[in-house]
Amino acid sequence: MSANTQHTLVDRDKALVWHPFTQEQTALARLPVVRGSGPWLYDEGNNAYLDLVSSWWVNLFGHARPEIAASIAAQANTLEHVLFAGCTHEPAVQLCEALNQMLPLELGKFFFSDNGSTAVEVALKMAHQYWRNVCSQERRLFIGFHGGYHGDTVGAMSVGAHCGYHDQFRSFFFDSVAVPFPETWLADQDVDAREAAALDALEASLKQHAGQVAAMIVEPLVQGAAGMRMCRPQFIAQAVALARVHDTLVIFDEVMTGFGRTGTRFAFEQTGVVPDFLCVSKGITGGFLPLALTITSDPIYQAFLSDTADKAFSHGHSYTANPLACAAALASLTLLNTAETTKAWQRLTQDHKSGLHMLLQTVPCIERVRQCGTIAAFDLPEDYPLAASQLHQCFLQEGLLLRPIGRTVYLMPSYVVNAEQLHNAYERIAHVLGAQADGARAVAPAMPEISI
Repeated sequence: MSANTQHTLVDRDKALVWHPFTQEQTALARLPVVRGSGPWLYDEGNNAYLDLVSSWWVNLFGHARPEIAASIAAQANTLEHVLFAGCTHEPAVQLCEALNQMLPLELGKFFFSDNGSTAVEVALKMAHQYWRNVCSQERRLFIGFHGGYHGDTVGAMSVGAHCGYHDQFRSFFFDSVAVPFPETWLADQDVDAREAAALDALEASLKQHAGQVAAMIVEPLVQGAAGMRMCRPQFIAQAVALARVHDTLVIFDEVMTGFGRTGTRFAFEQTGVVPDFLCVSKGITGGFLPLALTITSDPIYQAFLSDTADKAFSHGHSYTANPLACAAALASLTLLNTAETTKAWQRLTQDHKSGLHMLLQTVPCIERVRQCGTIAAFDLPEDYPLAASQLHQCFLQEGLLLRPIGRTVYLMPSYVVNAEQLHNAYERIAHVLGAQADGARAVAPAMPEISI
C-alpha cells in the first residue's frame, strides 16, 4: 500500500478512535497493523515488528495460528452463540473438562466471564457472598499487595487501589488494605528481610481486621502492570498459610501468569499451595477472542446452593461462555499441553538468561535484572534520558514492539519466538539503550507516562 493510504488510516483513527491508557492530546501516531504471522506483526508498508509483549500478554502461540483459527471457523458453522443461563453447549463443557484435567482436584467449579477484570470481579463478589451465605457474616474487607493491579472494573480497582493506575476513581472504591510486596531481582541481598517485613505486615492486618476480611488477593510470582515485579514462590506459600490461619479466603489473579508464562502451566504450581479462587483470561484463547474463567472449589460452590434464589450467585454477561471463544480456548489448550510447548518454555527461559547476561555486560546502567520463566525484565536508572514513550518509538524503529512500563523494560514474547530472533532482539535493545544520548535528541519530547 502507498504512504498516502497509511497516512489516511492513521488520520481516520485519530479522528474517531479513543484508545486505552492513552493521553490522546499528546499521543504519537498509531502503528497501523494490518496482519500478523507467528511472532511478527506487519504494518501497511509491510514493515515487520517482533511482538515481544504478546500484544498485551494474550498471544501464546504466534499470530494467526492456523489450528486456533480453524477451530473457530468450524465452530462458527455450527453454533456461534447461545445464552448460557438455562442452556449449555459442548465447547463450554469440553473446555471445563480440559481445564479440570490440568488443575488440582480442589479447583473443580468453573464460572465463565469475558475478561480478566471481570474474572477478578466475580471472585470478589463470590468471596463476599460466601461469608454471608455460610454464616450470615458481612465481610466487606479485602487484603491485597502494594503494586497489585487486578483490572479496571470498580471492584478490581478497589483491591488494586495502590497500583497507581486508578487514582482518578478513588471515590468509587470499597475498603481494602494493601501490604508490602517483597519484589526481588538478580543478586538481591535483602530479599529475606523484605519478605519477613511483608509477612509481619500481612499478619498484623489479618489480626487487626479479624472476622472482617473476605479474601486476600495476589498476583502469584509476578505483578504485571506494576512493572513485572517478581517475588519468590516461598513468600506466596507463607502468605497463603497466614491467610488460612486467620480464616481468610485466597484469590490468585493469574490473568497474566497463567498458561505457561512463569515456566509452569500456572504460577501457583511453583508455590505448593492452591487458592480458593483462580482467575484466568488473556492467553486462554491464544490471543484470538475474549474469554475468562473464575475457578473455585466445591465447598465454595455448595455455599450458594439453596431452595431460595437469595443465595444464588446473580452475575452474568450476554456473551458468557461464547462457543467461538471456547473453541479457540480448546485449540489453545491442545497446543499448550504438547511437549513442543514445554520445550519452548525451557528454551525461552535459557534464551532470556543469555540475553540478560549480554545486556549486563554491554549496558551497565540497567538495574534490578529479573526473570520468571518466559518473562524477563530490568529497570533503567531514574536519570535515564529517555521516557517510556520515547523508548517505545526507538524500539519500533528497530523493528521491536516493546512497551516499557515507566522505567521497566520487559520482554514477554509468544512461545514461537526462536533463539535467533530473541538474540537479535536483545542485541537491538542493547543498541537502543547504548545510544541513549543520541536517542534523547532524536525522539520527540516525553509524553505523559500512563500506559501499561
